[in-house]
Amino acid sequence: MSADSPGGGGRQRAKAFDVRTIIALLFVIYGAVLVVMGFVQPADEARQAGTNLNLWSGLGMLAFSAAMGGWVLLKPLKVPENQEGGQGPQS
Repeated sequence: MSADSPGGGGRQRAKAFDVRTIIALLFVIYGAVLVVMGFVQPADEARQAGTNLNLWSGLGMLAFSAAMGGWVLLKPLKVPENQEGGQGPQS
């Protein structure tokens, strides 16, 4: 059964909930918030030892999320096909 067939929807959902995807999305959100705060927050509050920590931390998080997203694209999750052809495990 391929991912394009009607029974392949479960495989696509499994790939969408890959932990690398979730981590990348969380780091994008937190990184974007920190970058915005790095530009918006007054300079005296945002700086520590002359460095804008919010800005640099946010940029680091965005770079990490790009690396996680690239990892997801380069090495996609391999979901095994159901051998019996059923909908899933029956109890």
